[in-house]
Amino acid sequence: MVWAPDAPTTPGSGPAPLSQLQTLRLLDTGPRGLTEEQAEARLLEHGENTIPAQRPVSWPRRLARSLRDPFTMTLLALGLVAAAITSWGTAGVIVLLVLASCLLRSNGEFRADRSTAALRELVATTATVRRRAHEGGEPREREIPVDQLVPGDVIKLGPGDLVPADVRLLRAAGLTVHQAPLTGESAPVPKRARDLPEGDDHLCWQGSSVASGSALAVVTATGGGTLFAGAHHAPARGRSAFDQSVNGISWILVRLMLVVPPVALVAGAVLRDRGLEALPFAVAVAVGLTPEMLPVVVTTALARGAALLARQGVIVKRLPALHDVGAIDVLCMDKTGTLTRDRPVLSGSVGPDGKPDPEVLRWAAVNSFWTLHLTDPPIPDPLDEAILECAPDLGDTEGLEATPFDPAQRLSRAVVRDGGADVVVVKGAVEAVLDRCALGPGERLRAGEVARALAEAGARVLAVAVADRSSGGPGAEGGLTLAGFLTLVDEPSPDAAAALALLARRGITLKVLTGDHPATAARTCRELGLDVGAVIEAADLTAASAERATVIARCTPDDKARVVRALREAGHTVGFLGDGVNDSPAMRAADVGICPRTAVDVTREAADVVLAGKDLSAIDQAIVTGRRSTGNIVTYLRIALSSNLGNVIAMLAAGLALPFLPMLPVQVLLQNVCFDVAQLAFAFDRAAPAVLRGPFGLRPRGILGFIARFGALNAVADLATFTVLTQVVGAGDERSFHTGWFIENLLTQAVIMLLLRPVAPVSPPLWLATGSLAAIGLLLPLSPLAGPVGLTALPVTSCLWLVLVAVLYGGALAVLNRRRRL
Repeated sequence: MVWAPDAPTTPGSGPAPLSQLQTLRLLDTGPRGLTEEQAEARLLEHGENTIPAQRPVSWPRRLARSLRDPFTMTLLALGLVAAAITSWGTAGVIVLLVLASCLLRSNGEFRADRSTAALRELVATTATVRRRAHEGGEPREREIPVDQLVPGDVIKLGPGDLVPADVRLLRAAGLTVHQAPLTGESAPVPKRARDLPEGDDHLCWQGSSVASGSALAVVTATGGGTLFAGAHHAPARGRSAFDQSVNGISWILVRLMLVVPPVALVAGAVLRDRGLEALPFAVAVAVGLTPEMLPVVVTTALARGAALLARQGVIVKRLPALHDVGAIDVLCMDKTGTLTRDRPVLSGSVGPDGKPDPEVLRWAAVNSFWTLHLTDPPIPDPLDEAILECAPDLGDTEGLEATPFDPAQRLSRAVVRDGGADVVVVKGAVEAVLDRCALGPGERLRAGEVARALAEAGARVLAVAVADRSSGGPGAEGGLTLAGFLTLVDEPSPDAAAALALLARRGITLKVLTGDHPATAARTCRELGLDVGAVIEAADLTAASAERATVIARCTPDDKARVVRALREAGHTVGFLGDGVNDSPAMRAADVGICPRTAVDVTREAADVVLAGKDLSAIDQAIVTGRRSTGNIVTYLRIALSSNLGNVIAMLAAGLALPFLPMLPVQVLLQNVCFDVAQLAFAFDRAAPAVLRGPFGLRPRGILGFIARFGALNAVADLATFTVLTQVVGAGDERSFHTGWFIENLLTQAVIMLLLRPVAPVSPPLWLATGSLAAIGLLLPLSPLAGPVGLTALPVTSCLWLVLVAVLYGGALAVLNRRRRL
């Protein structure tokens, strides 16, 4: 990878910088760019422009990473204990469980990563590069994937672009860059293309993003040779609320698992004088408490949901984000381009007195034309395009310099030569322009009233001001003469009203965060049928008002992020939908960042979910899928853990009451394997309608309460089975008792899987899983495998009694579960 000698190893350090010509000579290139042949040769020499750390994780590493799950580590510890006491059967089954869990989880993660990588190719970041077909050919600009950039390429940068490699500026107009990933500076840093620079303001580094302005630059380093690759290590994404909840439940159960078996072992030694011969049974009980398939079910459910969304053009870049999408209860969004069409329409131009004045439109068009022409942004401002579509003749003007719209200052500026005079033309937000105009108190008051009346009529208002600079007069910072105001209107998106109504029915609170005038935003929301409620300005924002307001107007990018943080601190799960560079701070602050595929690069990279288009109905699809996936995971946790807890309680109680162990260790592990495999069907189950009605997430307290209630009920059913086996069936010998309880456990677990799930039509995979579970319980004692695992055939009447107990248990479950809600 090539690195220009003047490039510092860290921003703000390094040798004396080179001139533009010296840099171009060193890189063997020029302002016209490389030829295609040169670019191909350099790509072979230096490799693709990718960060080495982003290479796919290898299978061995992925498999080793899956061992870090708390349940898996505990299972391994139990396997070592079993091996230490020469209980090889128990140790072998534990090893099989660990291998199966790790292999399934690794395979699920591999498939999810592969799908995500394939989907990312659809939204791969591109760069505008200037290249020539051959040595004497004319340069042509075209879009190429950033991984195809090579040192010496000449590229163009515009607002919202990610800087794709380390570059040296050749030309810049109003360029400011966010380089917080490298320097920690929160504010955009101005950059200049001076031929003999001082410091490093002529350099931009990979990992930064363009906040405003445009530039022409030459690539000085790519791939592993960039400052980003050499000095920056991106911090790992913090655990989501879902991950924290799952781990919290996991560690509670691990602690329980580490406490219950030793207590049972001591009680058995004291009451039954069993001593260490009961140790294998205690280890098997501990394994029985462990939901070994938790990582597999979670990964499978989320990956399946992401794959279903991918078929609809919705890309989930981070699997846990699918849960967070389903848990969203507040969705924040911008107005322009989301609720309205991207192209505003000019509706009028008036002077400071409010009367029609076409000269205002001419000056605004002069500003728009030369701003677009001199700064050459990759995506023209829709406001400028709307103005130019209705503009009259611009007159004899010549553009001298221009600064594109700056979100911080909220205005754009152009300096033109008009009829022999140099004129500064400023266009932007009313308050920003009026603050720079030389107006008396009365004039300022009247101008403000005119602008306010136009805005309250539902129009977007821009102010236009001019100043003669030919004789050293005022510039853009003050002393301007107010020319007048422009009014533009936004047409609501045709599908927005129906989509907003659907999201409201899903129980989601909608908030509009916009830089527009409050009345303008409120009018658009009312046209779309949105209950506006409170309308506030960002300057008046408080934590309470952020929750109360539907429309928050005059927002800067930092204000949007501040609103999102306030809502999260209030306990909400917040999603943010945006597509502009000014939306990226709020997107990073939200629980879930959502953007359309057409969003600018920096916003698309910050998003967790990428939509196929700006159709709001796609968000509803993602929310529904997220809730379904989370519902399946919650169903698995409730049923698996309550069943495991009930069985363990019953086995411990029976172990103290019987003169022999209620089940052999190998039988405990065998039934656990059968139940675990059957529970994989929950990842493919249907969701209950109640899951889709409102925000749905993982609630540890509710799950643990459910486990306690139905775990106790399951223990009662198992103890009832114990009574039937000893008093009615007459299974007094060990082998018959073990067989009866083994059959009953599998039958009741099949009943639990059907009746403790949310009320909804049972899916075919679940019917197959529960039917197989019951069949194994009834047929295994009749098979040749019965002897090796300590089972025997029971009389038909005994089996009928066991089926009756399962039916009665199912009836009790149905009655208790009828009024239960998610």
